[in-house]
Amino acid sequence: MNKIIVITGPTSVGKTALSIAIAKKYDGEIINADSMQFYKGLNIGTAKIKEEEKEGIPHHLFDINEVDDEYSIYHYQKDARIIIEDIQKRHKTPILVGGTGLYLKAALYDYQLSKETQNSKFEEYTNEELYKLLTKIDQNAKVDPNNRRRLIRALSYYQENNKSISQNKTDKLLYDTIFIGLTCDRNILYDRINQRVDIMVKEGLIDEVRKFYDQKIYTKPLINGIGYKELYQYFDGKITLDEAIDLIKKNSRHYAKRQYTFFNHQMNIKWFNVSFTNFNDTIEEVIKYIDSNN
Repeated sequence: MNKIIVITGPTSVGKTALSIAIAKKYDGEIINADSMQFYKGLNIGTAKIKEEEKEGIPHHLFDINEVDDEYSIYHYQKDARIIIEDIQKRHKTPILVGGTGLYLKAALYDYQLSKETQNSKFEEYTNEELYKLLTKIDQNAKVDPNNRRRLIRALSYYQENNKSISQNKTDKLLYDTIFIGLTCDRNILYDRINQRVDIMVKEGLIDEVRKFYDQKIYTKPLINGIGYKELYQYFDGKITLDEAIDLIKKNSRHYAKRQYTFFNHQMNIKWFNVSFTNFNDTIEEVIKYIDSNN
């Protein structure tokens, strides 16, 4: 295998299980492409792979950062490319796994990123004010008005580079890559998301989040991350626990919708419908496709 393999798709669709099987088949090493799994201690809420689930497969860019240390897409691009080249030099297969499409594109495509500086002057603005400010100085920016993190990134990028963040985007791939996407019926997916949130709660999600809340840590992963921001609202007394759990489910379902939209517009992905009753069928189907394109 002389190509990079990407395994992506919405949350709760089986990416982790497939990645282990593919890594075994093609002598691969797994590189995290989930923007929340870089952070130490964010385990249950991010559905981070457990040590016993790795089955001896090397995993990279998991648990590399404290939650109060910045780790931006700029850092990820640099680190991921170093790891990709190292894995290839050892004649193994890099396998990028995760559902954060923008990070996948930053690692694999000809994106020119500059190091983002901390820009606290935007903290007092509402999302609506940020969007108005952005469209005033950068009419080419295409950013979700409700995505606060990306609004601030686009504003900061324009101020630092005097050009739109949209101008650094390209469809030019830097690596020979096979894109695998996992999908399933939307109703089934949403049921799996709801069930997974219930399992997370049983596994100790509330205690995991409270540990950071009690330390008064209000960094981006915690105030923006699904599963964390909702429980912060609960700890603040703004909503009940049941409301927080329902909100986690709702936000996770909405995130899955956004993931589909991004993947379908930004990447040339081969989609596979997952057989949850016999996952080996899905694995065999994916392997057959990879073999035919290698």
